[in-house]
Amino acid sequence: MSITLHIPDSVARSLRIPEGEAEQRLRQELTVALYARGLLSVGKASELAGTRRFLFADILTQRDIARHYGKEELAEDLTYAGGE
Repeated sequence: MSITLHIPDSVARSLRIPEGEAEQRLRQELTVALYARGLLSVGKASELAGTRRFLFADILTQRDIARHYGKEELAEDLTYAGGE
């Protein structure tokens, strides 16, 4: 499944983000919000943001967002540690 989000031109022009950075910054804002609400794990949020997990964790720290750590995150960490 793939989801495409269309942002009206009037809204896009109103963003206080340089045009060349808009897509990446909006993707990051979305993933931070989804993670903060518990809707994505840190691994999937970093994948959606297009960043490495450690960089995404740094972004969360900068924004003072607590890390959620449950069974899913543990499983992801163990998979990552195993090189899979």
